[in-house]
Amino acid sequence: MGFSKTVATDLTLKSVPLAPNPALAVVIPAYNEASTIAAVAAGARRMTPHVIVVDDGSQDDTAQIAEQLDVVVLRLSENQGKAAALIAGFQYALTLDVQGVVTLDGDGQHQWGDIGKISEAGLLAGNRIVIGSRLHQPENFPKSRLRANRIANFWISWAAGHRVSDSQSGFRYYPITLLQMMDFSRLRSSGFVFESELLIAAAHKGFPSISAPIPALYDGELFRPSHFKPVRDITRIVMMVAWALIRRGMNPYGLYRSLKREA
Repeated sequence: MGFSKTVATDLTLKSVPLAPNPALAVVIPAYNEASTIAAVAAGARRMTPHVIVVDDGSQDDTAQIAEQLDVVVLRLSENQGKAAALIAGFQYALTLDVQGVVTLDGDGQHQWGDIGKISEAGLLAGNRIVIGSRLHQPENFPKSRLRANRIANFWISWAAGHRVSDSQSGFRYYPITLLQMMDFSRLRSSGFVFESELLIAAAHKGFPSISAPIPALYDGELFRPSHFKPVRDITRIVMMVAWALIRRGMNPYGLYRSLKREA
């Protein structure tokens, strides 16, 4: 991949001071986000000096706009999908002296101020992925997205062996120790499915996920139609999980644990 530099527990989090945290990196995959990337990246830059925008072969001015900010911009030569953009960002973050990496989408559907909440939860939780969960506000979800998310949650929770909340949220905290252990070449999925497979692989390595509530935002000037296609992408996720379950003998104990309320 070439680029150039230019345990299912819900957490109630308090606000944290808006002070830059040098122990944190933020990775923002972006594809045709010219209308939103400046606000998202500049906001993230207030939270940490280590902001990495990965331009996934955009056909608009996403990369050029990001390059005007005090952030690192990685440019993929062509559109390769969200998995490739995230991996490029993770690989760069691994060269930094940080304890964790937060990922958020470049379309403005996440509030950059919540980076502090997600990272604070991750630093306190230790070997856990923290997922910014929107499912405490189901009324704010488009119905098709809500149904698709719940289907994905069931299957991914089964394969991971614990209840996963809002498995399709791209707003996450990853411990750097997990990223150091991961061999991304062994993950078969691309696009949105990659993030689901990563949750399962991480759980098998002893890094289950917990969730922290964030707003479910689907309206406003910053947003463009989602690249996520519920029917297509959930079908791909279910196929990936089915194969993972077959390889593990259907993991009946994982199903039992995933249906429990506690991690």
